[in-house]
Amino acid sequence: MSSHQPKYPPSRREKVTENFHGTVIHDDFRWLEGNAEGNPTPETDSWTDAQNSLTRSILDRLPGRAALRERLKPLLETDSCWLPVFAGKRLFWFKRPGNLNQPVVCMSEGVGGSERVLLDTNRSDANGLSSVGWFEPSPDGSLLAYGICSNGDENHELRVLRVADLSHLDDRITNKVGGVFWLPDGRSFIYSRLADPANPYSREIRLHQLGDATGNDRLIFAQYAKGPLATTWGPSARLSEDGRWLVLSYHTSTRSNDLWLVDFAEWRKTGNLVRRDIIVGRESRSCACVVADRLFILTNEGAKNSQIFVADPANPGMSGWQPFVGEKADAVIEDWGFTSSALLVEYKFEAASRLASFDLHDGSEMVIQLPGIGTASFSCSISHPDFFVDYTSFNCPNRILHYDNPASAPASWWERPIAADLSAMQVSRHWFTSKDGTRVSMFLVKRAGVEKTGCNPTVIYGYGGFGLSMTPAYNGTVIPWIEDGGIYAVVNLRGGGEYGDEWHKMGTLGNKEKVFEDLEAAAEWLIAEGYTCREKLGVSGRSNGGLLVGAAITRRPELYRAAICGVPLLDMLRYQRLLMARFWVPEYGTAENPEDFVWLRRYSPYHNIVEGCAYPAVFIFTAEKDTRVHPMHARKMTAALQSATASTLEKPVLLWVERQAGHGVGKPLTQILEEQTDQWSFMRWQLGLDR
Repeated sequence: MSSHQPKYPPSRREKVTENFHGTVIHDDFRWLEGNAEGNPTPETDSWTDAQNSLTRSILDRLPGRAALRERLKPLLETDSCWLPVFAGKRLFWFKRPGNLNQPVVCMSEGVGGSERVLLDTNRSDANGLSSVGWFEPSPDGSLLAYGICSNGDENHELRVLRVADLSHLDDRITNKVGGVFWLPDGRSFIYSRLADPANPYSREIRLHQLGDATGNDRLIFAQYAKGPLATTWGPSARLSEDGRWLVLSYHTSTRSNDLWLVDFAEWRKTGNLVRRDIIVGRESRSCACVVADRLFILTNEGAKNSQIFVADPANPGMSGWQPFVGEKADAVIEDWGFTSSALLVEYKFEAASRLASFDLHDGSEMVIQLPGIGTASFSCSISHPDFFVDYTSFNCPNRILHYDNPASAPASWWERPIAADLSAMQVSRHWFTSKDGTRVSMFLVKRAGVEKTGCNPTVIYGYGGFGLSMTPAYNGTVIPWIEDGGIYAVVNLRGGGEYGDEWHKMGTLGNKEKVFEDLEAAAEWLIAEGYTCREKLGVSGRSNGGLLVGAAITRRPELYRAAICGVPLLDMLRYQRLLMARFWVPEYGTAENPEDFVWLRRYSPYHNIVEGCAYPAVFIFTAEKDTRVHPMHARKMTAALQSATASTLEKPVLLWVERQAGHGVGKPLTQILEEQTDQWSFMRWQLGLDR
């Protein structure tokens, strides 16, 4: 950095007060939320431009940034491929060749067929801001329903492609469409969408007949207009492949849902929707599907690590359930799916994947061999005996394997080419003890030969929420950090799903602070074990992980030198008022309730900034088109930290607001490259990692 030091853009203070259950809260930067609808104003736009300009003036002048970008570029510009899905004799999949901004949709005739590109938004949008978010082929593979959106707003419009000649049907359905299931005739499908695009709590499920006007689509089920269920993720549906049975689900919290079975064929005839309870009114998470006239139910009801039952669709309630796959004491069921002869199950064992199959006739179990300790996902169909597995680990790029059956040795179907040698990358799992005595696990990634010096530059990454698991997975952007001697730690914090529903529950609502204590214990363990020190320790997270980072720097600012806080939740007293955030009230609580207000006020990062505190260097990034977490969190936190910190611009508080992006979905490769270059340049600068 040069001797010339820029200054923070001015952030005017306009004191606003709000009374929460007798406690008056002051908010100096409420104006940075935008107008009454939460949209940016000319003043917030001008302030954002000034912040972006400051960030560019600092990051663009960092020694080594240009060189790091050139190292990251070939690591990001490698082919990517997603699991193929079956439709008749055809396969369909996403693929991003080389340096294309967005993935394309491909098809082949069978496993060994030649690849054919069906959809490529890169040709119609040179800036890469249009993207296909999902697709669903008709049963015979002749038609492809897909969702397209722009600028990462996730507001997918459904279109239908004729595979034979790549022409489109006239059918178009708008308003954040998803959840498509075709009927066996290939001429109709069910789908989910918002009844009102301005209301994220208005999801509905309808039946569409090809060629009909959307206004004629029959309503199947809709989000409740009133009552406690109006603030959950709402309804979803799954149709059996024979079109006879419909499973309806309604989330009652981030940890529970109600589940019903509907005779869909009867509803189509009579219009009378009869919901028969599968499991209702329980504090548990369940899903179900009908396969070969048997109802299978995956649930953690009475089993923290989940188990699978089977029942007669004529008697779907719990009294008719029969055990099919019992609970394992040391592994959590993460996912399931069906081939023509077997039930496939993915387990999480100590935050890594195990795969097993269970014969559909006698229930006998068989272990499916994986290449090592890593993360696996699979794709299968009840019409096919074979299936695909995507396997990855920190030091293993994605490989898609094809299995003829559960007992067969896998054949490689696709492997990610990379421009790096990973043979020297070492991965290890460690356990440490949190403040309340709970044992927590963590993965460490480093280069062979890097010894514990007590001051190794180290970045901790965490999430800790919504039952999402942090598991071993390849990340090309980490490679230069590891090659140059840095250490990368991924922590399995409470609130995640690595160890089942109880692990998730232990990090929700009034227990949320335990997640932050886990992170602090991880940092203290890394220091005590001689891996690093406070001046060489950074923390990083995004979304709910951005809340984690915000809490980290306000609870223990002396513990970290630097922090990267992405698309974050930070004002926990007002978060539920904007966008779709009421969906998360069962996870965090709401300051509208007196009891919840106490714990939210205690940890809300925005409300725990202390004037004159020497905060770590902080890089906050968000996006103007984010439809999940409102960018006001990042704006307000930046203004408050810049005003309060006693640190100089050698440890700055920086903000970057991407104007043409959302929460992360659909982001073009060019944006990803610049974003990752900024973040890793910032960490290298602050933690002193020199090549």
